[in-house]
Amino acid sequence: MSHIETIHHEGFDPEMKQVYVPAIRVVEGRLVFISGITAAPPYHHHPHRPEEFDSIPTDIEGQVERLFRHLDLALEAAGCRRSDIVVLNRFFTNVRADQDVVNAYQGRWFGGHIPTSTSVEVKSLATDPRLRLEISAIAVAPPA
Repeated sequence: MSHIETIHHEGFDPEMKQVYVPAIRVVEGRLVFISGITAAPPYHHHPHRPEEFDSIPTDIEGQVERLFRHLDLALEAAGCRRSDIVVLNRFFTNVRADQDVVNAYQGRWFGGHIPTSTSVEVKSLATDPRLRLEISAIAVAPPA
């Protein structure tokens, strides 16, 4: 038995392609809260130094790939797998232009697991004006 359970309700159609589920129930485990992650280096100076972000790709394809690599690092450090993520909060600077690319990459990255998710568009992200996406997450590590 898994330590998390996906919850569906009336109207669920398994043939419909979705990037989120309505609810996930935590059966057991330890909560892990992952700060907002971008394509920027996870560790950088504050106040920000623009030159630390010069290697960030400007295209969403490059940014999303790097962002999910950074998310893998946080998950591994916390003793979690991708399938342990129960919540994704996605912050886009241009949701219409970028969400299809992000959704496709996210689907491949999760490999069949689908977390709950919220997506919003924001005017800008705090780290660097070149960034187009930030994701924070909640995972449930298996019981110790």
